[in-house]
Amino acid sequence: MKNNIDDTQKNHINDAISIELIYVIVNFGMGSKVLQAAKKNGINEGTIFLGRGTVSNTVLNFLSVYDERKEIVLMGTDKGTAHKVLDMLNNEFKFEKPNHGIAFSTSAGSIIGSKSYNCDENVEERGAINPMYQLIITIVDRGKAEEVIDAANAAGSKGGTIINARGSGIHETMKLFNMDIEPEKEMVMILSGEEVTESIIDSIREKLEIDKQGKGIIFCQNVNKVYGIYK
Repeated sequence: MKNNIDDTQKNHINDAISIELIYVIVNFGMGSKVLQAAKKNGINEGTIFLGRGTVSNTVLNFLSVYDERKEIVLMGTDKGTAHKVLDMLNNEFKFEKPNHGIAFSTSAGSIIGSKSYNCDENVEERGAINPMYQLIITIVDRGKAEEVIDAANAAGSKGGTIINARGSGIHETMKLFNMDIEPEKEMVMILSGEEVTESIIDSIREKLEIDKQGKGIIFCQNVNKVYGIYK
């Protein structure tokens, strides 16, 4: 069957491809400074999450000291602005230096509800980037994040970030004195080299029994551009 895509549909597809999410992971207290710097370069909105780093390996100083508090800044914009902002943030915050943080971007399908993203068909396109890194996100019950990190490290990971969260699935509540209690969750973010991503995911799946109902979920995204990783 032949697919007929008109110009309007093509524009929507191209616009979706051009959208990126920027993640910046910095020491506690630095998130607001990152947002202020990004605002000067065209991004007016962002969200700051609290997390903790788990790296204790000097080969890849992703998040530096074990169990250190971190702030994760999440922003969305078009590809051209994202690359410009990443360059600017790297120049200002010196992510190439140890313990200064990490910044990277991933592709997104669309951004709805954000005033800072305006579609521009004339945005500079830099071409497809062959991803060298991938972002692995694992969501598990509270108390299981360290097991995720251990399983990932056994497969070649150098660390990650743990973020507290809360589940709301219909199979994930329990009764306490006839009251529904939603269990807390932990989300683990791991930045991995493309060559070890599959091994890391397999290791987490096996140790955490992710394939069993209610044990958790894993997904990954290609990283388009990254600063702050060095060997």
